[in-house]
Amino acid sequence: MTDVLIIGGGAAGLSLAVMLKSDRPDLTVTVLERADRVGKKLATTGNGRCNITNTALNPERYHGDRDFAADILLQFGFENQKAFFESLGVLFCEEDGGKVYPRSLQATSVVDALRFKADELGVITMLNTAVQQVKREAEGFAVVCADKTLKANTVVVAVGGQAGGKLGSADGYSVLKSMGHKIEKVFPSAVQLKTVTDVVRQLKGIKVDALVTARSDSGLRTEFGEVLFCDYGLSGPPVLQVSRLYEGGNMTVSLDLVPDMSEDEVKQEILRRCEAFSNRSAGDMLTGFLHRRLGQVILKCSGVDLNLTCGEIPPKAVLRIAKMLKAFDFKAVGTTGFENAQVTAGGAQCAQFFKTCMSKKAKGLFAVGEVLNVDGDCGGFNLAFAWGSAFAAKNGIIEYLGSR
Repeated sequence: MTDVLIIGGGAAGLSLAVMLKSDRPDLTVTVLERADRVGKKLATTGNGRCNITNTALNPERYHGDRDFAADILLQFGFENQKAFFESLGVLFCEEDGGKVYPRSLQATSVVDALRFKADELGVITMLNTAVQQVKREAEGFAVVCADKTLKANTVVVAVGGQAGGKLGSADGYSVLKSMGHKIEKVFPSAVQLKTVTDVVRQLKGIKVDALVTARSDSGLRTEFGEVLFCDYGLSGPPVLQVSRLYEGGNMTVSLDLVPDMSEDEVKQEILRRCEAFSNRSAGDMLTGFLHRRLGQVILKCSGVDLNLTCGEIPPKAVLRIAKMLKAFDFKAVGTTGFENAQVTAGGAQCAQFFKTCMSKKAKGLFAVGEVLNVDGDCGGFNLAFAWGSAFAAKNGIIEYLGSR
């Protein structure tokens, strides 16, 4: 019989194991990991650099059960997270937007620091061990695996969500469902958007800074940053940030390609260029103002015949060009799915858990991290919730075992 059995050796599971054994060395803590090593998904985060947290952990940057996220971060905020990782030897460095990375800029160093500490503290790690079922018993739980059944006083579901393709998992939802928990619809978030492709295919590979505004039946959101045109649609940080709205239905993405200028200022600049370069080919009118190929696509979408000269562009077309530069619209028709998503939205309803992440349905059962109905924006917010929920569960487990 182990005191604590953690299902999942990812960010939340590993950090929880370390926190528990640091506070209570006398507890037996076992981590079950279905892969051949722990932290595989964590090692890929932040393009391999690991955006470990954010200096501004505002609850407004979270979705789903936002109030629950707020409660968790009150318990274990940025300064707590910084102190925890410094104790493991991981120093922080900050980039724009409050994004925090390990000073090494290597996600693997975060995994290693957690793994080394877990080993030093005596955490038992069982690799290549997939959980098939969790059963409640008179004294604790029975965790059924392919070739063994393990007994535990407490069980923690820390398997993450479905984002990340083969590195993701839906196993946690089935475990929690079997214990009576309701699961909010899960869908990919922080993911690339598919659009109608007649225009984006002409722009494939072009990157442009733009103000991105997404509108859907579930709301409106605006983000600024670098947009990448792909043959299937749109990518880039601001697109990933607004992608969650796709699940609301009827989504349109509008790019303001010149956010530092008003529509009238853009119109006056186009009129100036038409006059100054009156003998130049119309297709080159925006050269030096926009990426050349992007400018030509804008002109064609505005109904301009590229065989004309700049001086022959009609006034009505000038107005259309200005409007399109301020609102280059795309109809979203899908996402690139869990395979490419950074985050899983949806999950186990947090109202069925205490602030300690212990289940109200089955005392002694805990859930942490992405399996819960909390998802954050890009920028370190999701890993911050993983560390925070691990801390809350650590305190809850110690309190629960003490009460027994």
